[in-house]
Amino acid sequence: MKKPIIASLVGGLILFIWQFMSWGLLNLHYSQNSYTANQDEIYELLRNKLTEGEYFIKTVPKGASAEEQAALQEGLKGQPWMQIKYHEKWDMSMPMNLTRGFIIDIVSIFLLCWILSKIPDLTIGTAVISSLFVGLIGYFTGPYMNSIWFETNTIPDLIDTFVQFGLAGLWLGFYLKKK
Repeated sequence: MKKPIIASLVGGLILFIWQFMSWGLLNLHYSQNSYTANQDEIYELLRNKLTEGEYFIKTVPKGASAEEQAALQEGLKGQPWMQIKYHEKWDMSMPMNLTRGFIIDIVSIFLLCWILSKIPDLTIGTAVISSLFVGLIGYFTGPYMNSIWFETNTIPDLIDTFVQFGLAGLWLGFYLKKK
């Protein structure tokens, strides 16, 4: 049991370090959180008009008829639209968020170790390919699927997938390979 725990701790650290570099030092995700010079004006306009939640503008109220939905869809063709995530207060606990993120990275690699342990004669190459496939499954069913519907940029997420799961796969292949 010691080997999967060590593999998970080191693999989780690999993911965690890459995520820190990707979001912080390299700022690969800037396009997903861009600045607008109109932010103060937008902020003042919305801050007292929304309650905490996520909004899609424009849409119909819950329970709207099919005719109302169709009319809105027709009227929106070629028009601007937006998504808003509104929070009542800034309450970000960096230490808690980092801790939770690191724990999730460790658990994710532990699950990947379980999958890799089922491969007879595991090699470094097989571990890398398998790790990349697991990462791509997460990317395809998460960020990329959302980008199909909401036209978002997921290239930073794809880069993250290849780098972090490629590096984790190298580590796991080296450490877990069958002798």
